[in-house]
Amino acid sequence: MLEALIAVVILALGLLGVVGLQARSYAAVSDAGLRAEATLAADQLLGIMNNNKAPVVLQTFEVGPDDEPPAPMQEWAKATRDRIPGAKFEVIVTPGARTTQIDLDIRWTRRKNDAENHHQVRSYIMQQGESL
Repeated sequence: MLEALIAVVILALGLLGVVGLQARSYAAVSDAGLRAEATLAADQLLGIMNNNKAPVVLQTFEVGPDDEPPAPMQEWAKATRDRIPGAKFEVIVTPGARTTQIDLDIRWTRRKNDAENHHQVRSYIMQQGESL
């Protein structure tokens, strides 16, 4: 009888461990999905910006982390927030002689008390008429 009780306790501990691993696995998959969405959103915004290469136009994409996205980014921002709930964006545009540097930061929090996640991208857009 004692051996059966010990076996049940060991089985219960094993099952609790498996349940804990499942919960952590689900959280990791969810985090990975949001990081993938942030990567796709960054690539999409850089594509939009690349189609508007003039430095004066590119600077209209600048936005702070707590600011409302400017008009050229409104549609992109809405689509991104649909895929990444609560996402915040920061875009810094730094014009150079031949290229314009774009620093993009997408931030989100998966759950209320979790640490904030960041996806940061630095890209360079060649100005119109320039080539490598």
